[in-house]
Amino acid sequence: MVIKMNMSLLYNVIIALIMLNTIGAFVTVFRRPRSIASVFAWMMTLVFFPVFGFILYIFCGRGIDGEAMYRFKDTHRKRIREINQLIKENNRHYHQTVKTVESQLLNNYFNNVEESPLTKGNKVDFFIDGKEKFEALFKDIRAAKETVHVEYYAFFDDHIGNQFLNLLIEKAEEGVEVRLVFDPWGGKTTIKFFAPLVQAGGKVLPFITSRNIIRKTRLNYHLHRKIVVVDGKIGWTGGFNVGDQYLGGSKKFGYWRDTHARIVGTASFSLQEIFIKDWNASVKRDSQMMEYDARYFTIPTKEESGDVTMQIVADGPDTEEQILKGGFIKMLLGAEKRVWIQTPYLIPDDSMIAALVIAVRSGIDVRIMIPCMPDHPFIYRATQHYANYLQKRGVKIYIYNNGFIHAKTLIMDETISSFGTTNQDIRSYALNFEVSAFAYNQEVNCALATIFENDMKHSVELTREMIRNQSRWLRFKQNFSRLLSPIL
Repeated sequence: MVIKMNMSLLYNVIIALIMLNTIGAFVTVFRRPRSIASVFAWMMTLVFFPVFGFILYIFCGRGIDGEAMYRFKDTHRKRIREINQLIKENNRHYHQTVKTVESQLLNNYFNNVEESPLTKGNKVDFFIDGKEKFEALFKDIRAAKETVHVEYYAFFDDHIGNQFLNLLIEKAEEGVEVRLVFDPWGGKTTIKFFAPLVQAGGKVLPFITSRNIIRKTRLNYHLHRKIVVVDGKIGWTGGFNVGDQYLGGSKKFGYWRDTHARIVGTASFSLQEIFIKDWNASVKRDSQMMEYDARYFTIPTKEESGDVTMQIVADGPDTEEQILKGGFIKMLLGAEKRVWIQTPYLIPDDSMIAALVIAVRSGIDVRIMIPCMPDHPFIYRATQHYANYLQKRGVKIYIYNNGFIHAKTLIMDETISSFGTTNQDIRSYALNFEVSAFAYNQEVNCALATIFENDMKHSVELTREMIRNQSRWLRFKQNFSRLLSPIL
């Protein structure tokens, strides 16, 4: 009798705990606006993993306050307006125009949601090999006379990481202003790694999302940008982080195929503004904030300039509107001939899936290139799921087999293209701080298309037969990972 009463009591306690956990999950998830997919994923996590799920939510699920992150003085706002006016005045020296209706509409979209200035007279060079990229970047840094500003998601304590650090120390000792912002969760480096640079006169900050992780819990929001600005006129952005694996030195990944760009021109002003904003968001005291100094924004000479018209667009969880994803959708729906995409992670949300399917149903040549191997198992299984899904609906999926492809590019027709740090996944759309460039130029488009076509030689196209031959266990892992995709 006592045993039956104890069992009944235990049963009632368990039922009560389940009910309390479920109520707590509802209250927790619905206390702030979020997408239906995110609601569903977090509800599953909180209900099926009661204790672990809530701990995970505390660190990864809460929102981020954009107003608290980016603080502007009145003088800063005035200087930004002056810099944008400087860009407009420089544009008058170039006869390049946004030639197509779709280019103009995309330009208008970014102007209205991001106030991203259109810049003319830029020169763009692409680097798809890590060794060549760092060789050229280091050459620019060695030649720096005034400033070197560096911002990376992953900065590893290895050979190339220390080589980069030593070069920055050398420039700081020469009297060049060296500043560096990093995400400690990217390359697992701490502020101690950069101590020699600080001792040499450089200034280093971990991005704000790594601060107050117990109270603010911004652990799920990463500084995924890769930005270098040299002497206020040479900008670098793209997919490469700082580490030996990006030079093809990893046994796991082999050759690392990425896309990075060197930009000379007033487009670098936008990269500089993004760096200053990220720096000022990360300082602890207002006295540490950067001013919008004139030497950070230097007009290049005619000899240094090119003929590329472009916009640099930043996005992150500090804004409610997913600006970069909106730009990609605009390109998909505005295409007349082709949209070719390279991305290491293919986890699109419903709106992006709809745009991809609409484009391919409209007769657009839609191609997506993904890696042949995972660097994050759950993410790769989710990528496989969406690759299978889109292939069945007419999208051509290419699996890159010559190592690991980490490029983030999108080519539309013959005149518009995008490159930068943004993956085609929900994390890049909504959780990461990203930056991408949008070029309105046939030569840039052609260069990226040629790179894509060369990569196709090292790829295999996904077929229905290949999908049918996937094991049930693999399909289970794909479907399970897909359920968690909004929070991966």
